Amino acid sequence: MTTRRIYDFRWARQAALLAALLLAASLVSGCLYPQERKAQNQVSTKEAVRNVQGAIEQYFADKSVLPIKNAESSTPVYEKFFIDFAKLQREGYISSIPTAAFENGGNYYFLIIDEENTRQVKLMDIVTYQKINDIQSWVRTYVQTNGKLPMGEEMYEGFYLIDYKALSKKEPELVSQFSRQTLQAVIDNNGTVYTDYGIDIMQLLQKDGTEGLEQGLDLRELLVAASDFVPVKAPVYHLIDGEPRAVN
Repeated sequence: MTTRRIYDFRWARQAALLAALLLAASLVSGCLYPQERKAQNQVSTKEAVRNVQGAIEQYFADKSVLPIKNAESSTPVYEKFFIDFAKLQREGYISSIPTAAFENGGNYYFLIIDEENTRQVKLMDIVTYQKINDIQSWVRTYVQTNGKLPMGEEMYEGFYLIDYKALSKKEPELVSQFSRQTLQAVIDNNGTVYTDYGIDIMQLLQKDGTEGLEQGLDLRELLVAASDFVPVKAPVYHLIDGEPRAVN
């Protein structure tokens, strides 16, 4: 075998080995990347909440008002006080809008709850918000055409699963920001669509117990207190016979 042929053979073998190593590396990184990205996103989101919380506290200390957008008094509590990032940035309280924020292409609305006391910064998941709005639109169209609601199995008194077959639609996947579990949408007798967080609330109750809970407490508050998120388009829940149940 000539020197050139030996060289070509060795080069080909090394190239094949390198290609195999690159392929293996890409497969491994492909498997790991989604988990790594998920963990990184969680960290960056928490950091964004902390940074915005600091800006809100400083703004309120300086001005005795909150940088929030106008809302109607009838707006649901977990959709009410959206943060005005343009104002915060314009007045120098933040250098840039968080990448997690809708205003900067992210998947969350940043809002303030308990505005008169703790002024906590929380996140609303835009994906779930939009999916519930889509379902609401389907239901409205169905009622206009058929004169009745697309009701399925009753989940709570006055709340029902949605008959997607009647709507000729595929059921959207609703993923909980609290547990990453798949949730369901429910509809009440008025045709209003909600996200059912009963399973998430039940898990919290099983973990922490029900002792000391005030009578008539809105159990959605437990979800909010335990995370950076608010429930999206959720009904009020009360503890009834030891279980969280949606109520009108």
